[in-house]
Amino acid sequence: MRRSDVMRRVIVLPEFAHYPRDWHFSPGIETGDFVFFSGITGTRPDDSIVPDPETQFHDAFSILTNNLIQAGLELPTIVELTTYHVGLRQHLNAFIKVKDKFIAEPYPAWTAIGVSELISDGALAEIRAIARRD
Repeated sequence: MRRSDVMRRVIVLPEFAHYPRDWHFSPGIETGDFVFFSGITGTRPDDSIVPDPETQFHDAFSILTNNLIQAGLELPTIVELTTYHVGLRQHLNAFIKVKDKFIAEPYPAWTAIGVSELISDGALAEIRAIARRD
């Protein structure tokens, strides 16, 4: 199958429309029954990141939620979640507290990975998610 044969649609919020141009990636890409989201941090449209971990994680999940809505999906359609963390053990409880406000049962598969840094200066977590259309 050629790349052009695969149905693909870029999902990007208007306030982050510059990401594909500037960073050469799609925050979301739809292909068939699945939509893949990556690079979701607590970076706000003005490129600021709140230093408070809990607020930053809330911002990230809000952005993920808005990306899902842009794709015509909701949070319960997430089937897999991978999160990358600077200071994983230090901020894990705060992250879980916020995640549990957004993600409910049945929970998606989830892997949390500790890293030394992320591309956005000051970002403490980055979310990658896969959602499935029913």
